[in-house]
Amino acid sequence: MDLMAAVELIQAPLSEHLQLLSTATAKAIPHRAIAQLSGNCSLSPFKAQGEYPGRPGFTIVADDLARLRPLLPARGSWQGLARMAGVDVPVLALASDITGQGALLVLVRSEDTAVPEEHVASAQALWDLVTAYREGLRSEALPGSLAASRAAAAARAVAIAELRDAHGAALTTLLGILRDRALDDTNARTRAVDLAVSALAELRSRVELDRVLMEERVGDAFERLAVSLRRVLRARGIKLELGPPGAEEGADRVLPADVTHTALAVVRATVHASLDDQDHGHGGDGEHRVHVGWKVGANELRATVRDNGPGTLSRSALDARRVTERLAPLGGRLDVDAMPGWGTTVTLEIPIASPSTPRQDPLTTLGARELEVLGQLARGRRNRDIAQTLHISESTVKFHVAKIIGKLGVSTRGEAAALAHQWGAA
Repeated sequence: MDLMAAVELIQAPLSEHLQLLSTATAKAIPHRAIAQLSGNCSLSPFKAQGEYPGRPGFTIVADDLARLRPLLPARGSWQGLARMAGVDVPVLALASDITGQGALLVLVRSEDTAVPEEHVASAQALWDLVTAYREGLRSEALPGSLAASRAAAAARAVAIAELRDAHGAALTTLLGILRDRALDDTNARTRAVDLAVSALAELRSRVELDRVLMEERVGDAFERLAVSLRRVLRARGIKLELGPPGAEEGADRVLPADVTHTALAVVRATVHASLDDQDHGHGGDGEHRVHVGWKVGANELRATVRDNGPGTLSRSALDARRVTERLAPLGGRLDVDAMPGWGTTVTLEIPIASPSTPRQDPLTTLGARELEVLGQLARGRRNRDIAQTLHISESTVKFHVAKIIGKLGVSTRGEAAALAHQWGAA
């Protein structure tokens, strides 16, 4: 594997990953199109680009990739002929098991010969790397990504509902007409019925596929959280008490993925803040304990983290762990109840429904160079230091700073830096 290709992938924006994967594998594995079905990108789980096979206007769709998934192991590859954009073409499919839902990369090859194993292994390593990197970003639940994900999820839900209603009504009407016994062209009727039934099944499978990638069962999400916390607390000799959601607490509810991802991230961050607090002493019977519980109400997921530490955990300690920052894009709230000598209880509430007007990331108005300058501002650096780091003149830095302040609608460098921290650009 070309290590520089791996470096470029990690440094590039997520929107460029597919193109860079195509470029990195083109020489060893000639292909004319590339597509992915990612299990850890709720913003845009399916992407495809390149020269599509089939008739003009036909494109590779998510269902094409979904049909390949049963042919692969949890992690590994498959080569052969597969139907893409309506025609059978040679493909190489790579599956990564780093995410719970799995991640699939498909190369529509320009040659119908077996790809050597060493080339397959290199491509697999790159795909695993990209998947692991994205999974890390998802686990961190960065505020900017969450805001974009929530906005995209709301738009996608509306689009899917409209698509389902329109196609469902049209195809149901078509079936009714074609089943009319007054029609005497039996062969034509049978063929049309089969076509309509297949179209309905494909529509339903596409909606289900989007649901699998965009949603998660509460009980499954809590179990993932428990596994990660056990690893941390076992090594510290701290007793973990779990209050998993039962049927009445919403264990079988299916929630938007950005809600469960945020819940996992903020609870883990709160537990780590609690561990820092317990290092300064403990209360109760002398045994260090942390209790974590979840409950899903009609409109929100409520998580509690309770410890028997010294009871000095502050909100600022949680801010340092970016708990408030991660809750903000989803409209979440937190409450800290610290009792000196007895311990602390932190309550986290995350709304389930998408807000009617999702918060927009203000940093999207900035260009690439302005984002670089803003990142330096957020680190508290002076214009001279920024100029040296970015290899530009000090007057250019001043120009960019003025543009940044104007575009963000703030008055000072400090306010611009605060927004950078809030939206994950620092």
